[in-house]
Amino acid sequence: MSDIALHHESDVSILGNLNATRDSIVTDLYRAHNSWLLGWFRKKLGCSFDAADLMQDTFSKILQKDDLTSIKEPRAYLTTVAHGLMVNHVRRRDIERAYLDALENMPEVEVPSPESLNIMVETLAKIDEMLDGLPERVRSAFLWCQLEGLSHAEIASRLSISVSSVRQYIAKALLHCLNMDN
Repeated sequence: MSDIALHHESDVSILGNLNATRDSIVTDLYRAHNSWLLGWFRKKLGCSFDAADLMQDTFSKILQKDDLTSIKEPRAYLTTVAHGLMVNHVRRRDIERAYLDALENMPEVEVPSPESLNIMVETLAKIDEMLDGLPERVRSAFLWCQLEGLSHAEIASRLSISVSSVRQYIAKALLHCLNMDN
């Protein structure tokens, strides 16, 4: 039987009770699947601490869902929510590592305080989240322009497109960020 099928006979009763409260459904899901989900995260991440944090985040996110009675396959649903949280976690960790690597190459005089470092990492994560919904080429053009300072002509060359297309990509990214910020 695959991981996305119902694995507990309690799944049917957990999700079938239309009068159950959201909290009780999540509690029942937690009791039935928390060990499995923790193992799933441990296998994917290789870190028990991150696995435990993300497992709790998964159930917290599920608590925010309006209608839990529509869930037909609990493990498939848990896997979908967990995968999204894991992708965000890994992306944020990669951003943090890249930033810390860049800091290591800076002269000591320029190294920011821990508070400034935290603000910068949070800002980079927010920018990454804002750009998440963009097509890869639009995202790349925007980042090359804003972070690496490449000219529109250099970006056009890298992407094998016209300079006017680069301008359109950057404008699209800026509008997307403005819409996300509102």
